[in-house]
Amino acid sequence: MVDLPTRQRVAVVIEDDPDVRGLLDEIFRAAGFDVVLTGDGIDGIEAVRAHDPVITTLDVNLPGIDGFEVARRIREIGGTHIIMLSALGDESDVVLGLTSGADDYLVKPFRPRELRARIEAFMRRPYADPRGRSGDLRRHRDLSVDLAMHTVHIERHEVVLTATEFELLAALLESGRHVRSKADLARVLRGETRARSDYVGEPDKRAVEAHMTNLRRKIGDSPVSPRYIETVRGVGYRLTPGETSGAD
Repeated sequence: MVDLPTRQRVAVVIEDDPDVRGLLDEIFRAAGFDVVLTGDGIDGIEAVRAHDPVITTLDVNLPGIDGFEVARRIREIGGTHIIMLSALGDESDVVLGLTSGADDYLVKPFRPRELRARIEAFMRRPYADPRGRSGDLRRHRDLSVDLAMHTVHIERHEVVLTATEFELLAALLESGRHVRSKADLARVLRGETRARSDYVGEPDKRAVEAHMTNLRRKIGDSPVSPRYIETVRGVGYRLTPGETSGAD
Protein backbone atom coordinates (compact mmCIF):
# COMPACT_ATOMS: atom_id res chain seq x y z
CA MET A 1 0.00 0.00 0.00
CA VAL A 2 1.18 3.50 -0.84
CA ASP A 3 0.68 6.07 1.90
CA LEU A 4 -1.55 8.90 0.78
CA PRO A 5 0.36 12.20 0.73
CA THR A 6 -0.79 14.66 3.38
CA ARG A 7 -1.49 17.36 0.81
CA GLN A 8 -4.08 15.10 -0.76
CA ARG A 9 -6.03 14.45 2.46
CA VAL A 10 -8.92 16.66 1.41
CA ALA A 11 -12.59 16.03 2.18
CA VAL A 12 -15.63 17.76 0.72
CA VAL A 13 -18.77 17.93 2.88
CA ILE A 14 -22.10 18.46 1.09
CA GLU A 15 -24.66 19.02 3.84
CA ASP A 16 -27.39 21.66 4.26
CA ASP A 17 -27.83 21.24 8.04
CA PRO A 18 -25.29 23.58 9.69
CA ASP A 19 -25.09 21.46 12.86
CA VAL A 20 -24.35 18.26 10.97
CA ARG A 21 -21.96 20.17 8.71
CA GLY A 22 -20.05 21.40 11.76
CA LEU A 23 -19.89 17.88 13.22
CA LEU A 24 -18.52 16.48 9.96
CA ASP A 25 -15.95 19.25 9.84
CA GLU A 26 -14.74 18.27 13.33
CA ILE A 27 -14.59 14.55 12.50
CA PHE A 28 -12.55 15.06 9.34
CA ARG A 29 -10.18 17.57 10.90
CA ALA A 30 -9.57 15.18 13.79
CA ALA A 31 -8.65 12.57 11.15
CA GLY A 32 -6.08 14.94 9.62
CA PHE A 33 -8.06 16.25 6.65
CA ASP A 34 -8.43 19.67 5.12
CA VAL A 35 -12.18 20.18 4.75
CA VAL A 36 -14.26 22.06 2.18
CA LEU A 37 -17.81 22.74 3.42
CA THR A 38 -20.78 23.22 1.08
CA GLY A 39 -24.50 23.50 1.68
CA ASP A 40 -26.12 22.34 -1.57
CA GLY A 41 -25.57 19.97 -4.44
CA ILE A 42 -24.43 22.45 -7.09
CA ASP A 43 -21.77 23.98 -4.83
CA GLY A 44 -20.74 20.49 -3.73
CA ILE A 45 -20.20 19.31 -7.30
CA GLU A 46 -18.07 22.36 -8.05
CA ALA A 47 -16.05 21.79 -4.85
CA VAL A 48 -15.33 18.20 -5.92
CA ARG A 49 -14.28 19.43 -9.33
CA ALA A 50 -12.00 22.11 -7.87
CA HIS A 51 -10.40 20.20 -4.97
CA ASP A 52 -10.34 16.53 -6.12
CA PRO A 53 -11.07 15.24 -2.58
CA VAL A 54 -10.22 11.78 -1.31
CA ILE A 55 -13.59 11.50 0.44
CA THR A 56 -16.90 13.29 -0.06
CA THR A 57 -19.85 13.07 2.33
CA LEU A 58 -23.18 13.66 0.70
CA ASP A 59 -26.58 14.33 2.26
CA VAL A 60 -29.57 12.97 0.34
CA ASN A 61 -32.13 15.68 1.09
CA LEU A 62 -30.47 18.75 -0.38
CA PRO A 63 -31.98 21.96 -1.74
CA GLY A 64 -32.15 22.03 -5.52
CA ILE A 65 -31.00 18.62 -6.73
CA ASP A 66 -31.07 15.65 -4.37
CA GLY A 67 -28.07 13.62 -3.26
CA PHE A 68 -28.75 10.75 -5.65
CA GLU A 69 -28.40 13.05 -8.66
CA VAL A 70 -25.39 14.77 -7.09
CA ALA A 71 -23.69 11.38 -6.70
CA ARG A 72 -24.30 10.57 -10.37
CA ARG A 73 -22.79 13.89 -11.48
CA ILE A 74 -19.78 13.54 -9.17
CA ARG A 75 -19.09 10.11 -10.66
CA GLU A 76 -18.73 11.77 -14.06
CA ILE A 77 -15.94 14.10 -12.90
CA GLY A 78 -13.86 12.36 -10.24
CA GLY A 79 -12.87 9.25 -8.34
CA THR A 80 -13.60 10.51 -4.83
CA HIS A 81 -14.94 8.03 -2.26
CA ILE A 82 -18.58 8.99 -1.63
CA ILE A 83 -20.19 8.38 1.76
CA MET A 84 -23.91 9.08 1.51
CA LEU A 85 -25.60 10.28 4.70
CA SER A 86 -29.36 10.09 5.01
CA ALA A 87 -32.26 9.69 7.41
CA LEU A 88 -33.76 7.34 4.80
CA GLY A 89 -32.86 3.87 6.04
CA ASP A 90 -35.06 1.54 3.99
CA GLU A 91 -33.27 -1.08 1.93
CA SER A 92 -34.56 0.48 -1.30
CA ASP A 93 -33.04 3.83 -0.32
CA VAL A 94 -29.67 2.25 0.48
CA VAL A 95 -29.62 0.37 -2.81
CA LEU A 96 -30.59 3.52 -4.72
CA GLY A 97 -27.75 5.41 -3.05
CA LEU A 98 -25.20 2.76 -3.92
CA THR A 99 -26.42 2.37 -7.49
CA SER A 100 -26.25 6.17 -7.88
CA GLY A 101 -22.50 5.98 -7.28
CA ALA A 102 -21.99 6.09 -3.51
CA ASP A 103 -19.30 3.85 -2.03
CA ASP A 104 -20.96 3.71 1.39
CA TYR A 105 -24.29 4.64 2.96
CA LEU A 106 -24.70 5.73 6.56
CA VAL A 107 -28.10 6.31 8.18
CA LYS A 108 -28.66 9.42 10.29
CA PRO A 109 -28.33 9.94 13.17
CA PHE A 110 -24.91 8.35 12.92
CA ARG A 111 -22.29 7.91 15.59
CA PRO A 112 -19.12 9.94 15.01
CA ARG A 113 -16.97 6.91 15.84
CA GLU A 114 -18.76 4.88 13.16
CA LEU A 115 -18.12 7.52 10.51
CA ARG A 116 -14.49 7.79 11.62
CA ALA A 117 -14.17 4.01 11.18
CA ARG A 118 -15.57 4.28 7.64
CA ILE A 119 -13.10 7.05 6.83
CA GLU A 120 -10.18 5.00 8.14
CA ALA A 121 -11.35 2.01 6.10
CA PHE A 122 -11.21 4.08 2.92
CA MET A 123 -7.74 5.32 3.83
CA ARG A 124 -6.47 1.76 4.28
CA ARG A 125 -7.27 0.98 0.68
CA PRO A 126 -4.37 0.97 -1.79
CA TYR A 127 -3.72 4.36 -3.35
CA ALA A 128 -3.15 4.62 -7.08
CA ASP A 129 -0.25 7.00 -7.52
CA PRO A 130 -0.73 8.76 -10.89
CA ARG A 131 3.06 8.88 -11.20
CA GLY A 132 3.29 5.12 -10.83
CA ARG A 133 4.24 2.78 -13.62
CA SER A 134 2.00 0.26 -15.30
CA GLY A 135 3.02 -3.34 -14.97
CA ASP A 136 1.01 -4.98 -12.17
CA LEU A 137 -1.53 -6.57 -14.47
CA ARG A 138 -4.25 -9.17 -13.93
CA ARG A 139 -6.18 -10.68 -16.82
CA HIS A 140 -9.24 -12.85 -17.11
CA ARG A 141 -10.39 -13.70 -20.61
CA ASP A 142 -10.43 -10.32 -22.42
CA LEU A 143 -10.62 -8.35 -19.15
CA SER A 144 -7.37 -6.59 -18.17
CA VAL A 145 -6.86 -4.85 -14.81
CA ASP A 146 -3.81 -2.75 -13.95
CA LEU A 147 -3.60 -2.76 -10.16
CA ALA A 148 -0.91 -0.06 -10.05
CA MET A 149 -2.75 2.43 -12.25
CA HIS A 150 -6.30 1.42 -11.22
CA THR A 151 -7.42 0.98 -14.81
CA VAL A 152 -9.69 -1.63 -16.36
CA HIS A 153 -9.93 -2.56 -20.03
CA ILE A 154 -12.07 -5.01 -21.96
CA GLU A 155 -10.11 -5.72 -25.11
CA ARG A 156 -8.91 -2.16 -25.87
CA HIS A 157 -11.85 -0.29 -24.39
CA GLU A 158 -11.40 1.33 -20.97
CA VAL A 159 -14.09 0.77 -18.35
CA VAL A 160 -14.43 3.41 -15.64
CA LEU A 161 -15.15 1.94 -12.18
CA THR A 162 -15.60 3.49 -8.79
CA ALA A 163 -12.91 2.72 -6.21
CA THR A 164 -15.24 0.26 -4.50
CA GLU A 165 -16.08 -1.58 -7.71
CA PHE A 166 -12.38 -1.76 -8.54
CA GLU A 167 -11.56 -3.25 -5.12
CA LEU A 168 -14.23 -5.94 -5.55
CA LEU A 169 -12.94 -6.85 -9.00
CA ALA A 170 -9.34 -6.95 -7.79
CA ALA A 171 -10.30 -9.22 -4.90
CA LEU A 172 -12.01 -11.66 -7.25
CA LEU A 173 -9.08 -11.65 -9.66
CA GLU A 174 -6.76 -12.41 -6.76
CA SER A 175 -8.90 -15.38 -5.69
CA GLY A 176 -9.59 -16.86 -9.13
CA ARG A 177 -11.95 -19.82 -8.85
CA HIS A 178 -11.97 -19.72 -5.06
CA VAL A 179 -15.28 -18.36 -3.79
CA ARG A 180 -15.30 -15.05 -1.91
CA SER A 181 -18.27 -14.70 0.45
CA LYS A 182 -20.21 -11.47 0.75
CA ALA A 183 -18.95 -11.10 4.32
CA ASP A 184 -15.37 -11.57 3.13
CA LEU A 185 -15.81 -8.96 0.41
CA ALA A 186 -17.39 -6.56 2.89
CA ARG A 187 -14.23 -6.89 4.99
CA VAL A 188 -12.14 -6.15 1.90
CA LEU A 189 -14.06 -2.90 1.48
CA ARG A 190 -13.29 -2.08 5.10
CA GLY A 191 -9.61 -2.41 4.31
CA GLU A 192 -9.22 -5.68 6.21
CA THR A 193 -7.06 -7.93 4.04
CA ARG A 194 -7.07 -10.92 6.37
CA ALA A 195 -9.99 -12.98 7.60
CA ARG A 196 -11.30 -11.70 10.91
CA SER A 197 -14.11 -12.53 13.28
CA ASP A 198 -15.53 -9.00 13.03
CA TYR A 199 -19.30 -9.06 12.61
CA VAL A 200 -20.63 -8.32 9.13
CA GLY A 201 -24.29 -7.34 9.13
CA GLU A 202 -26.93 -7.72 6.46
CA PRO A 203 -26.66 -4.04 5.37
CA ASP A 204 -22.96 -4.60 4.56
CA LYS A 205 -23.81 -7.72 2.55
CA ARG A 206 -26.56 -5.88 0.66
CA ALA A 207 -24.06 -3.13 -0.09
CA VAL A 208 -21.73 -5.73 -1.64
CA GLU A 209 -24.63 -7.01 -3.75
CA ALA A 210 -25.43 -3.49 -4.98
CA HIS A 211 -21.80 -2.77 -5.85
CA MET A 212 -21.54 -6.13 -7.61
CA THR A 213 -24.62 -5.28 -9.68
CA ASN A 214 -22.99 -2.00 -10.72
CA LEU A 215 -19.70 -3.73 -11.51
CA ARG A 216 -21.36 -6.35 -13.67
CA ARG A 217 -23.35 -3.73 -15.55
CA LYS A 218 -20.23 -1.70 -16.33
CA ILE A 219 -18.19 -4.66 -17.60
CA GLY A 220 -21.14 -5.97 -19.60
CA ASP A 221 -21.55 -9.12 -17.55
CA SER A 222 -24.78 -10.98 -16.88
CA PRO A 223 -25.51 -12.97 -13.72
CA VAL A 224 -27.66 -15.31 -15.85
CA SER A 225 -24.95 -16.03 -18.45
CA PRO A 226 -21.77 -14.74 -16.80
CA ARG A 227 -18.60 -14.18 -18.78
CA TYR A 228 -16.39 -12.88 -15.95
CA ILE A 229 -18.07 -13.24 -12.53
CA GLU A 230 -20.42 -15.98 -11.43
CA THR A 231 -22.63 -16.16 -8.36
CA VAL A 232 -22.33 -19.22 -6.13
CA ARG A 233 -25.80 -19.25 -4.65
CA GLY A 234 -25.87 -18.98 -0.89
CA VAL A 235 -22.10 -18.51 -0.72
CA GLY A 236 -20.69 -15.60 -2.72
CA TYR A 237 -18.84 -14.86 -5.96
CA ARG A 238 -15.92 -16.15 -8.01
CA LEU A 239 -14.43 -15.83 -11.47
CA THR A 240 -15.90 -17.87 -14.28
CA PRO A 241 -13.83 -20.70 -15.76
CA GLY A 242 -11.38 -19.40 -18.32
CA GLU A 243 -7.84 -18.25 -18.80
CA THR A 244 -6.59 -16.04 -15.95
CA SER A 245 -3.09 -14.61 -15.70
CA GLY A 246 -1.18 -12.95 -12.88
CA ALA A 247 1.19 -9.99 -12.86
CA ASP A 248 3.27 -9.29 -15.91
